[in-house]
Amino acid sequence: MAEYKVEVTTGDQLEAGTSDYIYLTIIGSKGVSERKELDNYGRDFTAGQTSTYVVKSNASLGKILLVKLEKDPFFLMDSDQWFCSNKAELKLKGLGESMEVWESVEAMKDIFWHYKTPISEHVIEHWEDDDFYGFQFMNSINPNVIERCTELPANFPVTEEMVKPFLKEGTTLAKEMVKGNIFICNYKRLDGISTRKEDGVPLPLTPGLCLLYVNPEKKLMPIAIQLYQKPSETNPIFLPSDPKHDWLLAKMFLKNCDLLWYLGVFHHMNTHMLGEGFTVATLRNFPAIHPLYKSSLGASGLIEVMAKHLSLITYSELCLPENIAARGVESIPNFYYRDDGLKVWDIVHSYVKGMVEQFYPSDNDVRKDTELQAWINDIFSNTFLGRKESEIPSSFKNVAELVKFLTFVVYTCSAQHSAVNNGQFDYYHWLLNGTILMCKPPPTVKGKATMKTILEMLPRVGESVSFMATAWLLTKRYADNIFLGDFPVERFDEPGPEKLRKELKEKLDALSVVITKRNTEIPVPYNYLNPSQLESSITI
Repeated sequence: MAEYKVEVTTGDQLEAGTSDYIYLTIIGSKGVSERKELDNYGRDFTAGQTSTYVVKSNASLGKILLVKLEKDPFFLMDSDQWFCSNKAELKLKGLGESMEVWESVEAMKDIFWHYKTPISEHVIEHWEDDDFYGFQFMNSINPNVIERCTELPANFPVTEEMVKPFLKEGTTLAKEMVKGNIFICNYKRLDGISTRKEDGVPLPLTPGLCLLYVNPEKKLMPIAIQLYQKPSETNPIFLPSDPKHDWLLAKMFLKNCDLLWYLGVFHHMNTHMLGEGFTVATLRNFPAIHPLYKSSLGASGLIEVMAKHLSLITYSELCLPENIAARGVESIPNFYYRDDGLKVWDIVHSYVKGMVEQFYPSDNDVRKDTELQAWINDIFSNTFLGRKESEIPSSFKNVAELVKFLTFVVYTCSAQHSAVNNGQFDYYHWLLNGTILMCKPPPTVKGKATMKTILEMLPRVGESVSFMATAWLLTKRYADNIFLGDFPVERFDEPGPEKLRKELKEKLDALSVVITKRNTEIPVPYNYLNPSQLESSITI
């Protein structure tokens, strides 16, 4: 039995205290403590109060990585705010404060060894493999960038001679482009974005390009990487035939860029911030009796990234069927995000269409609903800043427009968030597979990199622990999840909506069976769009 003493101090601001239940869990490199209710004799958590609590565990937890605090309402009272004066969540004694450089790959395996998933173990074993690297552009947490390449960008001077060894014998790059077997990830939208400084030096950001090839075995393979947009002698094109550590570093720097774009745009902005915009517009414009109200299933560099993205984003880019078609990835094999996502989209669309037609039998009914028109204009004006180029409607002219937009809202706040959130620990607890921080610039010449070079590029131990712990928290399942298709509160008494809810649930359950069976037949399962795992809204 191990015991840990924890001091908790409530802030001394006015009304900083709380009467709510406070729970604490300690997370270490070797295990997790009990979930301890913090309750001493008398009143806890008054302003300025410091209290000591004992948290028990059956065995030593190892190095302390993280302390998780949770707050639940006191009986039937409304929850209040509580200000804990010390943010213990990601900075405690032990590894969380270490500024050491990683000494070896083996040392990384000692961290979070207690927390495993089948995919996280596969990642540790296969992170160096090119086919697994390509696979992740389709089925990891950022399947949003890859697109068909029909012509090389002028600033990516890949030659036939460079990539010939990696193509099927007897073919050429040009021929494979015509066949639809060449794809590209281009991070030009991140070019020119400023980064934070460390010791007065800006951290590296490599908004490069990656060329990929679907080989005869139907595996998506990276065949060329350029780390910056402007080609030069100090910005070489890296190839799979380069020295091992050069090629690994090129892949890691490109993945770093991919993750930064993912965090700022495809995750935070395209799900969380859009969801917030939809919610605020709903609360502003709909009374509680409106049918749409009742049926709602709902750092400076990153800000710069998001602002740039917002100035370019379009409605069609946000709607999955049009997005897939525009990127030319309809037929790329083993793209489970596409396959499962389109099925979920269709199911949601069918449900939304049925529900809308219950309350808006005609296009004129849509046009004359002033609250509905105010809602979409609010979203157009405030969430998308009134940009006509965004293609977001500022009004609804007919039933079809309303159905499409509501399908987009529901899918974004449920399935799309699941797709970009739930695999974070699976794929990125292992820093070598991808990290949001690279501490040194990439190589400018080939043949000098070693594994020591790679380890020196990674975040310090303390930062790494923080990243890993956060990924674990963001993807942890809780007991009170509400899944897509579940309706814990009945908002409609009419028979039509009840029939549609039942059909929705049946279709989602049937798709879950199909996906679960498929996952038993493939090396790396894709479960992030399995309806049995889809929360009905963004809750973390």
